[in-house]
Amino acid sequence: MTSDRALKRVSSIPELLTIEWANGNVAEFASIWLRDNVREDRDPHSGQRLIDIVDLPAQPRIRSAKAADGAVRIEWETETAPACFDLDWLAACAASHASERPERVTTIWLGGSRMSASRDFAWAAFADLQRDPDLKLVWLTRLLQSGIAFLSEVPSTESAILEAMALVGRVCETNYGLVFDVRSVAQPENLAYSDLGLGLHTDNPYREPVPGFQALHALLASPDGGDSLFADGFALSNHLRAVDPQAFDTLTQTPVPFLYRSKDAELYAERPMIQLSCSGDVTAVHYNNRSIAPLRLTGRDAGGFYTAYRRFAALLRDPSHHLTCRLRGGDLVLFDNQRILHGRTAFSSAKQGRHLRGCYLSRDSVYSQTALLRRRLTLQVPP
Repeated sequence: MTSDRALKRVSSIPELLTIEWANGNVAEFASIWLRDNVREDRDPHSGQRLIDIVDLPAQPRIRSAKAADGAVRIEWETETAPACFDLDWLAACAASHASERPERVTTIWLGGSRMSASRDFAWAAFADLQRDPDLKLVWLTRLLQSGIAFLSEVPSTESAILEAMALVGRVCETNYGLVFDVRSVAQPENLAYSDLGLGLHTDNPYREPVPGFQALHALLASPDGGDSLFADGFALSNHLRAVDPQAFDTLTQTPVPFLYRSKDAELYAERPMIQLSCSGDVTAVHYNNRSIAPLRLTGRDAGGFYTAYRRFAALLRDPSHHLTCRLRGGDLVLFDNQRILHGRTAFSSAKQGRHLRGCYLSRDSVYSQTALLRRRLTLQVPP
């Protein structure tokens, strides 16, 4: 616990509070930030703000700041009511990126061909995940860090995928239904429902929002072909940025139209192939060559885009980046559909059918489930 005894010094000027801890850490807090986070201006039950920014002084000024009883008490120059800030809370707000929630720390992987699904990624038996919350937290954390995780011994029943995913997050219904079956059919409206091999791609970039996670449960595995392929889109994007920054910039700045049409759906969205955060980090990859509509580009711009597109596509086709595995009956893979590209090798359903059942989960629900479980286990709150 942080306390005033662990402090070296608290000092202030009208616009800034500075805290120096005994361990050498130093944190600075702007007076406007402090005034915006006064505890009394939040609802005590929900924690939501009761005021808007325009209700605050435009330039609040600190008259004095003193530490006592594990808190910093601030007197303002133009307000009569003081403000108290818990030192532990201030320390948490000032914490570095490295100390954030474990599930928010991304572990990228590039050379998938040198990796093993069973050795290098999270695996758990379905029944063990059901009964062991500590194992579940480790499994979920590794899923979010690496973008992919596996379950084994999931019953080969049509409802099992929903029972398994109830442990993970919220399943989203689409035009394919709450769940969908990946198996060969005559005259498929989607090439996924054929025997053809599929290159690496992300699903449904034509949808708003793009599905966050995808689960695929092997009900019937193919004995010959039908291997699953995966690659880390974040790692591949960062690799492209390193070897061809111009191509990378082009793919982050060019809106790509994605379109899907069937007898019961007309879906369209525009987004870049590589999506960045405000700080420039890769936050999503949208790549599905089967569903790209004609781009609205001038002749000159088209040339630059297709050069970058081809460079990225060549990286995706390079087998050295592919994690390859064959799902057995009862295996389930769950992956981040906005990060992990997936595909498969061709197979012959004439010899033996191949049947996977799939569903999509909202991205925020998987992160929420993980955070809630971590909170419960940390506080030892019963389920």
